[in-house]
Amino acid sequence: MLEIENTVVSFELIRSHFVCDLNVCHGACCVSGDSGAPLELEESRILEEIFPVLRRYLSEESVSTIETLGTSVIDIEQDTVTPLNNGKECAYTYFDHGIAFCAIEKAYNEGAVLFRKPVSCHLYPVRIKKYHQFDAVNYDVWDICHAATLKGKQMNVVVYQFTRDALERKYGKQWFAELIEAAKNLSLES
Repeated sequence: MLEIENTVVSFELIRSHFVCDLNVCHGACCVSGDSGAPLELEESRILEEIFPVLRRYLSEESVSTIETLGTSVIDIEQDTVTPLNNGKECAYTYFDHGIAFCAIEKAYNEGAVLFRKPVSCHLYPVRIKKYHQFDAVNYDVWDICHAATLKGKQMNVVVYQFTRDALERKYGKQWFAELIEAAKNLSLES
């Protein structure tokens, strides 16, 4: 593990290859799982504020789910997450040619909202576990992403490179520069 500022980073972010392959997985990370996307407290408030704008990007089912359950919910582990449509896909998902995409990000890309999407989604396959004095930054290996590991190997892109924008969004450019330096030092030692 690498220690950078108030984080402990798994070596797997530096060693494991990853590039999403939506043509193979069809955005399964937005559909699979037993809970919605983890949300930070501020993100819950933002989703509540921007929901009126997001409505036009969502299916009738998603709008109904959000109106019934709320823009965020508390899951079985007592975490704040996005609601799911009938226990399936995230309510903020839309489908285009059978591939799941984020409606929040679509609204962001079109300039309708200033919020890109939950940082947990932006970071994926990186997952953060918050502890009292530090964050554990880990690579979440999930079988639905097997094609992403293959594509990452083909393109020679590792997890931290693939998630650069999200990691900089979460921890800042200086933190990411320290991660790059640590990755270089580790490759020199290998």
